[in-house]
Amino acid sequence: PGSPPFHRRATPRKPPHIDRTMRSLRELARFASKVTAAYPTATGALASGNSIAPAASLLQRRVGITMSAPAAVDVDAYKVGDSTNIKWHEGSVDTATREKAMNQKGCVLWFTGLSGSGKSTVAYTLEHALFQRGKVAQVLDGDNIRHGLNSNLGFSAEDREENIRRIGEVSKLFADSGMITLVSFISPYRKDRDQVRARVGAKFVEVYMKIPLEVCEQRDPKGLYKAARAGKIKGFTGIDDPYEEPLDAEIVMEVAKEGGDGTLAPPEKMAAAIIEILEQKGFLSA
Repeated sequence: PGSPPFHRRATPRKPPHIDRTMRSLRELARFASKVTAAYPTATGALASGNSIAPAASLLQRRVGITMSAPAAVDVDAYKVGDSTNIKWHEGSVDTATREKAMNQKGCVLWFTGLSGSGKSTVAYTLEHALFQRGKVAQVLDGDNIRHGLNSNLGFSAEDREENIRRIGEVSKLFADSGMITLVSFISPYRKDRDQVRARVGAKFVEVYMKIPLEVCEQRDPKGLYKAARAGKIKGFTGIDDPYEEPLDAEIVMEVAKEGGDGTLAPPEKMAAAIIEILEQKGFLSA
């Protein structure tokens, strides 16, 4: 019998993930070569303090958006409140760049007023109207936020203060991202609202739903006034807990003025009036 046939040993194939990794590395190398060719002095620019990386500059040239240098933030880098050993990390895409891409300016419209004054109704109507105009807006509703972020808070004076502090910080983040932020909170204490105003700055627009208690109680969409009058709810704003009216709100919605006949105007009419003010203030373009 003859010798068995010779079989060539098959070369083992590389696993698929190795091939994908090699392809990615080759593509990255080609991209790096393009960037180097387009920006031969990039290394020197970065060393001199230029905050925009070459890759980001190439992206800007392709999409036609100029990225601004991050604004300097004057904070104590290593101690903020009760936190220590922390440092603010500034990103490469600042607010002005985001706003230009969205063609709007971030702001906080803070709807305040008694329960039943129409805050959320007007806020959601306004959100819809802005969306129809191609704008990016988001409502932060007091009841909705208590389902999650603020679910561990009650209605004591201390908890109400923390409730507003938290949503104030969230609304500032939204506004800094270029979002038109519609905050609907009773926020009964003037001091708490003023602290949010101080944090947000010129982007803060207070919308006071100046609806009389008797009108809100007559409407009572959630049955809360009836329960409060019956003693089933304690510390209810307007009944046995105070509401401190804004002293200088940018926008005031009143029954007599808005309805013209002593009634509350349709929310669509109120939303349209607020949109006019936003246009005048320059928030609907960038």
